[in-house]
Amino acid sequence: MIYQTPRDWTDATHRRVSLFGMSGLGKTRIASLLRDEGDWFHYSVDFRIGTRYMGEHIVDNFKREAMRNPFLRELLRSDSIYIASNITFQNLTPLSTYLGKPGDPAKGGIPFEEYLRRQRQHRVAEIAATRDAVPFIDKARDIYGYGHFVCDCSGSLCEVVDPRDHADPVLRELSENLLLIWIRGTETDVESLVARFDRAPKPMYYQEEFLLRLWDEYRAETGLAPGEVDPDAFIRHGFRALINHRLPRYAAMAEQWGVTVEAADVAALRDAADFRTLVAEAIARKSG
Repeated sequence: MIYQTPRDWTDATHRRVSLFGMSGLGKTRIASLLRDEGDWFHYSVDFRIGTRYMGEHIVDNFKREAMRNPFLRELLRSDSIYIASNITFQNLTPLSTYLGKPGDPAKGGIPFEEYLRRQRQHRVAEIAATRDAVPFIDKARDIYGYGHFVCDCSGSLCEVVDPRDHADPVLRELSENLLLIWIRGTETDVESLVARFDRAPKPMYYQEEFLLRLWDEYRAETGLAPGEVDPDAFIRHGFRALINHRLPRYAAMAEQWGVTVEAADVAALRDAADFRTLVAEAIARKSG
Protein backbone atom coordinates (compact mmCIF):
# COMPACT_ATOMS: atom_id res chain seq x y z
CA MET A 1 0.00 0.00 0.00
CA ILE A 2 1.23 3.52 -0.71
CA TYR A 3 0.28 4.53 2.86
CA GLN A 4 1.82 2.02 5.26
CA THR A 5 0.70 3.73 8.46
CA PRO A 6 -2.12 6.09 9.51
CA ARG A 7 0.50 8.81 9.88
CA ASP A 8 1.61 8.32 6.26
CA TRP A 9 -1.99 8.94 5.24
CA THR A 10 -2.84 11.87 7.49
CA ASP A 11 0.45 13.67 6.78
CA ALA A 12 0.25 13.18 3.01
CA THR A 13 0.00 16.40 1.02
CA HIS A 14 -1.44 14.59 -2.01
CA ARG A 15 -3.90 11.83 -1.06
CA ARG A 16 -4.89 9.30 -3.71
CA VAL A 17 -7.57 6.64 -3.24
CA SER A 18 -9.48 4.13 -5.33
CA LEU A 19 -12.93 3.05 -4.10
CA PHE A 20 -14.37 -0.34 -5.03
CA GLY A 21 -17.30 -2.56 -4.10
CA MET A 22 -20.90 -3.25 -5.04
CA SER A 23 -22.80 -0.46 -6.77
CA GLY A 24 -25.14 1.26 -4.35
CA LEU A 25 -22.95 1.15 -1.23
CA GLY A 26 -21.50 4.64 -1.40
CA LYS A 27 -18.57 4.87 -3.84
CA THR A 28 -20.03 7.71 -5.87
CA ARG A 29 -21.45 9.38 -2.76
CA ILE A 30 -17.98 9.59 -1.18
CA ALA A 31 -16.39 10.76 -4.43
CA SER A 32 -19.05 13.45 -4.88
CA LEU A 33 -18.70 14.56 -1.25
CA LEU A 34 -14.95 14.92 -1.63
CA ARG A 35 -15.24 16.66 -5.00
CA ASP A 36 -17.79 19.14 -3.65
CA GLU A 37 -15.33 20.25 -0.99
CA GLY A 38 -13.22 21.61 -3.83
CA ASP A 39 -9.78 20.00 -3.59
CA TRP A 40 -10.48 16.43 -4.75
CA PHE A 41 -10.53 15.37 -8.39
CA HIS A 42 -13.28 12.80 -9.02
CA TYR A 43 -12.33 10.22 -11.65
CA SER A 44 -15.28 7.97 -12.54
CA VAL A 45 -14.34 4.72 -14.28
CA ASP A 46 -17.92 4.17 -15.48
CA PHE A 47 -18.06 7.68 -16.95
CA ARG A 48 -14.73 7.07 -18.72
CA ILE A 49 -16.04 3.75 -20.07
CA GLY A 50 -19.20 5.37 -21.39
CA THR A 51 -17.46 8.33 -23.01
CA ARG A 52 -13.93 7.42 -24.07
CA TYR A 53 -14.28 3.70 -24.80
CA MET A 54 -17.94 2.84 -25.39
CA GLY A 55 -19.25 6.20 -26.51
CA GLU A 56 -19.22 5.40 -30.23
CA HIS A 57 -20.87 2.00 -29.67
CA ILE A 58 -23.59 3.68 -27.59
CA VAL A 59 -24.33 6.39 -30.15
CA ASP A 60 -24.29 3.92 -33.05
CA ASN A 61 -26.91 1.91 -31.18
CA PHE A 62 -29.06 5.05 -30.83
CA LYS A 63 -28.69 5.66 -34.56
CA ARG A 64 -29.73 2.10 -35.44
CA GLU A 65 -32.93 2.60 -33.48
CA ALA A 66 -33.53 6.01 -35.06
CA MET A 67 -33.06 4.54 -38.55
CA ARG A 68 -36.11 2.34 -37.93
CA ASN A 69 -38.23 5.49 -37.97
CA PRO A 70 -38.69 6.80 -41.55
CA PHE A 71 -38.86 10.43 -40.40
CA LEU A 72 -35.66 10.24 -38.36
CA ARG A 73 -33.99 8.09 -41.00
CA GLU A 74 -34.13 10.83 -43.59
CA LEU A 75 -32.93 13.45 -41.14
CA LEU A 76 -29.96 11.29 -40.15
CA ARG A 77 -29.02 10.50 -43.74
CA SER A 78 -29.03 14.20 -44.60
CA ASP A 79 -27.06 15.15 -41.47
CA SER A 80 -29.98 17.29 -40.35
CA ILE A 81 -29.98 16.01 -36.76
CA TYR A 82 -27.29 15.12 -34.30
CA ILE A 83 -27.55 12.21 -31.87
CA ALA A 84 -25.32 12.07 -28.79
CA SER A 85 -25.15 10.34 -25.43
CA ASN A 86 -25.75 12.60 -22.42
CA ILE A 87 -23.95 10.40 -19.92
CA THR A 88 -22.98 11.89 -16.53
CA PHE A 89 -21.41 10.70 -13.27
CA GLN A 90 -24.92 10.31 -11.82
CA ASN A 91 -26.67 9.08 -14.97
CA LEU A 92 -25.02 6.08 -16.62
CA THR A 93 -28.22 4.93 -18.33
CA PRO A 94 -26.81 5.24 -21.88
CA LEU A 95 -24.08 2.72 -20.97
CA SER A 96 -26.37 0.24 -19.26
CA THR A 97 -28.93 0.54 -22.07
CA TYR A 98 -26.25 -0.37 -24.59
CA LEU A 99 -25.19 -3.43 -22.58
CA GLY A 100 -28.80 -4.55 -22.70
CA LYS A 101 -30.41 -7.75 -21.49
CA PRO A 102 -30.52 -11.09 -23.33
CA GLY A 103 -33.75 -12.73 -24.40
CA ASP A 104 -37.08 -12.12 -26.08
CA PRO A 105 -36.91 -9.08 -28.43
CA ALA A 106 -40.60 -8.42 -27.82
CA LYS A 107 -39.72 -7.77 -24.18
CA GLY A 108 -36.71 -5.59 -24.91
CA GLY A 109 -34.13 -8.38 -25.10
CA ILE A 110 -31.26 -8.82 -27.54
CA PRO A 111 -29.84 -12.05 -29.01
CA PHE A 112 -27.48 -13.75 -26.58
CA GLU A 113 -24.52 -13.68 -28.98
CA GLU A 114 -24.93 -9.92 -29.42
CA TYR A 115 -25.24 -9.57 -25.65
CA LEU A 116 -22.03 -11.53 -25.20
CA ARG A 117 -20.26 -9.35 -27.80
CA ARG A 118 -21.21 -6.21 -25.87
CA GLN A 119 -20.08 -7.79 -22.60
CA ARG A 120 -16.68 -8.43 -24.15
CA GLN A 121 -16.51 -4.84 -25.35
CA HIS A 122 -17.23 -3.69 -21.81
CA ARG A 123 -14.47 -5.86 -20.35
CA VAL A 124 -11.86 -4.31 -22.66
CA ALA A 125 -13.23 -0.83 -21.95
CA GLU A 126 -13.28 -1.30 -18.17
CA ILE A 127 -9.70 -2.49 -18.02
CA ALA A 128 -8.53 0.46 -20.14
CA ALA A 129 -10.63 3.01 -18.24
CA THR A 130 -9.41 1.73 -14.87
CA ARG A 131 -5.77 1.91 -15.91
CA ASP A 132 -6.37 5.44 -17.22
CA ALA A 133 -6.87 6.54 -13.60
CA VAL A 134 -3.10 6.55 -13.10
CA PRO A 135 -2.18 9.16 -15.75
CA PHE A 136 -5.19 11.20 -14.64
CA ILE A 137 -3.57 11.61 -11.21
CA ASP A 138 -0.94 13.88 -12.75
CA LYS A 139 -3.46 15.58 -15.04
CA ALA A 140 -5.69 16.43 -12.10
CA ARG A 141 -2.82 18.06 -10.25
CA ASP A 142 -0.80 19.62 -13.07
CA ILE A 143 -3.63 20.85 -15.30
CA TYR A 144 -6.51 21.47 -12.91
CA GLY A 145 -4.65 22.12 -9.68
CA TYR A 146 -6.43 19.55 -7.50
CA GLY A 147 -4.60 18.52 -4.35
CA HIS A 148 -6.14 15.07 -3.97
CA PHE A 149 -7.53 12.32 -6.21
CA VAL A 150 -10.38 9.82 -5.82
CA CYS A 151 -11.02 7.05 -8.35
CA ASP A 152 -14.61 5.80 -8.30
CA CYS A 153 -14.26 2.26 -9.71
CA SER A 154 -16.92 0.28 -11.50
CA GLY A 155 -18.79 -2.29 -9.42
CA SER A 156 -17.51 -4.96 -11.79
CA LEU A 157 -13.80 -4.25 -11.26
CA CYS A 158 -13.42 -7.56 -9.40
CA GLU A 159 -14.61 -9.38 -12.55
CA VAL A 160 -11.87 -8.07 -14.85
CA VAL A 161 -8.90 -8.70 -12.53
CA ASP A 162 -7.47 -11.67 -10.67
CA PRO A 163 -7.50 -10.55 -7.01
CA ARG A 164 -5.24 -13.41 -5.86
CA ASP A 165 -2.58 -12.85 -8.51
CA HIS A 166 0.16 -10.64 -7.08
CA ALA A 167 1.23 -9.85 -10.64
CA ASP A 168 -2.22 -8.77 -11.86
CA PRO A 169 -1.34 -5.77 -14.05
CA VAL A 170 -4.43 -3.68 -13.27
CA LEU A 171 -4.34 -4.14 -9.50
CA ARG A 172 -0.59 -3.76 -9.36
CA GLU A 173 -0.72 -0.47 -11.24
CA LEU A 174 -3.58 0.84 -9.11
CA SER A 175 -1.99 -0.17 -5.80
CA GLU A 176 1.34 1.41 -6.71
CA ASN A 177 -0.38 4.77 -7.20
CA LEU A 178 -3.55 4.79 -5.08
CA LEU A 179 -4.85 3.33 -1.83
CA LEU A 180 -7.49 0.71 -2.70
CA ILE A 181 -10.51 0.89 -0.38
CA TRP A 182 -13.27 -1.73 -0.29
CA ILE A 183 -16.68 -0.53 0.89
CA ARG A 184 -18.06 -3.67 2.54
CA GLY A 185 -21.77 -4.14 3.11
CA THR A 186 -23.64 -6.33 5.57
CA GLU A 187 -26.19 -9.02 4.76
CA THR A 188 -28.84 -6.36 5.39
CA ASP A 189 -27.19 -4.16 2.77
CA VAL A 190 -27.21 -7.08 0.34
CA GLU A 191 -30.93 -7.65 0.94
CA SER A 192 -31.58 -3.96 0.27
CA LEU A 193 -29.59 -4.10 -2.99
CA VAL A 194 -31.49 -7.23 -4.08
CA ALA A 195 -34.86 -5.62 -3.28
CA ARG A 196 -33.92 -2.46 -5.18
CA PHE A 197 -32.70 -4.46 -8.15
CA ASP A 198 -35.89 -6.52 -8.15
CA ARG A 199 -37.93 -3.31 -8.44
CA ALA A 200 -35.83 -1.95 -11.29
CA PRO A 201 -33.51 -4.56 -12.85
CA LYS A 202 -30.72 -2.94 -14.83
CA PRO A 203 -28.13 -4.36 -17.23
CA MET A 204 -24.92 -5.59 -15.59
CA TYR A 205 -21.47 -6.77 -16.59
CA TYR A 206 -20.67 -10.43 -15.81
CA GLN A 207 -17.42 -12.36 -15.91
CA GLU A 208 -17.92 -14.48 -19.05
CA GLU A 209 -17.50 -17.96 -17.58
CA PHE A 210 -19.95 -17.09 -14.80
CA LEU A 211 -22.41 -15.59 -17.31
CA LEU A 212 -22.38 -18.63 -19.58
CA ARG A 213 -22.99 -20.94 -16.62
CA LEU A 214 -25.81 -18.74 -15.33
CA TRP A 215 -27.45 -18.58 -18.77
CA ASP A 216 -27.28 -22.33 -19.32
CA GLU A 217 -28.61 -23.07 -15.82
CA TYR A 218 -31.52 -20.66 -16.22
CA ARG A 219 -32.53 -22.06 -19.59
CA ALA A 220 -32.28 -25.62 -18.27
CA GLU A 221 -34.50 -24.74 -15.31
CA THR A 222 -37.12 -22.92 -17.40
CA GLY A 223 -36.94 -24.99 -20.58
CA LEU A 224 -36.95 -21.80 -22.64
CA ALA A 225 -35.23 -21.23 -25.96
CA PRO A 226 -32.82 -18.25 -26.05
CA GLY A 227 -35.32 -16.02 -27.83
CA GLU A 228 -38.09 -16.90 -25.35
CA VAL A 229 -36.27 -15.84 -22.18
CA ASP A 230 -37.80 -12.90 -20.33
CA PRO A 231 -34.81 -10.48 -20.09
CA ASP A 232 -35.81 -8.98 -16.73
CA ALA A 233 -36.61 -12.39 -15.25
CA PHE A 234 -33.17 -13.67 -16.23
CA ILE A 235 -31.18 -10.81 -14.72
CA ARG A 236 -33.33 -10.83 -11.58
CA HIS A 237 -32.60 -14.54 -11.28
CA GLY A 238 -28.88 -13.92 -11.55
CA PHE A 239 -28.42 -10.87 -9.33
CA ARG A 240 -28.02 -12.60 -5.97
CA ALA A 241 -25.77 -15.19 -7.59
CA LEU A 242 -23.71 -12.30 -8.98
CA ILE A 243 -23.34 -10.76 -5.52
CA ASN A 244 -22.29 -14.12 -4.08
CA HIS A 245 -19.80 -14.46 -6.92
CA ARG A 246 -18.32 -11.01 -6.34
CA LEU A 247 -18.09 -10.84 -2.55
CA PRO A 248 -15.12 -13.22 -2.14
CA ARG A 249 -13.37 -11.47 -5.00
CA TYR A 250 -13.81 -8.08 -3.32
CA ALA A 251 -12.57 -9.57 -0.04
CA ALA A 252 -9.47 -10.97 -1.74
CA MET A 253 -8.77 -7.59 -3.35
CA ALA A 254 -8.94 -5.87 0.04
CA GLU A 255 -6.81 -8.53 1.70
CA GLN A 256 -4.09 -8.53 -0.95
CA TRP A 257 -4.17 -4.96 -2.19
CA GLY A 258 -5.87 -2.51 0.17
CA VAL A 259 -8.07 -1.78 3.17
CA THR A 260 -11.71 -2.21 4.16
CA VAL A 261 -14.32 0.25 5.42
CA GLU A 262 -17.93 -0.53 6.33
CA ALA A 263 -20.85 0.76 4.27
CA ALA A 264 -22.59 1.98 7.45
CA ASP A 265 -19.58 4.13 8.33
CA VAL A 266 -19.46 5.48 4.80
CA ALA A 267 -23.14 6.45 5.02
CA ALA A 268 -22.37 8.45 8.18
CA LEU A 269 -19.60 10.55 6.59
CA ARG A 270 -20.25 14.28 6.63
CA ASP A 271 -17.13 15.74 5.03
CA ALA A 272 -13.56 15.13 3.90
CA ALA A 273 -12.28 15.27 7.48
CA ASP A 274 -14.55 12.35 8.41
CA PHE A 275 -13.27 10.45 5.40
CA ARG A 276 -9.67 11.11 6.35
CA THR A 277 -10.31 9.72 9.85
CA LEU A 278 -12.17 6.67 8.52
CA VAL A 279 -9.32 5.75 6.17
CA ALA A 280 -6.69 6.27 8.88
CA GLU A 281 -8.58 3.82 11.09
CA ALA A 282 -8.75 1.29 8.24
CA ILE A 283 -5.00 1.56 7.66
CA ALA A 284 -4.38 1.12 11.39
CA ARG A 285 -6.40 -2.11 11.38
CA LYS A 286 -4.50 -3.40 8.38
CA SER A 287 -1.04 -2.45 9.61
CA GLY A 288 -1.77 -3.64 13.15
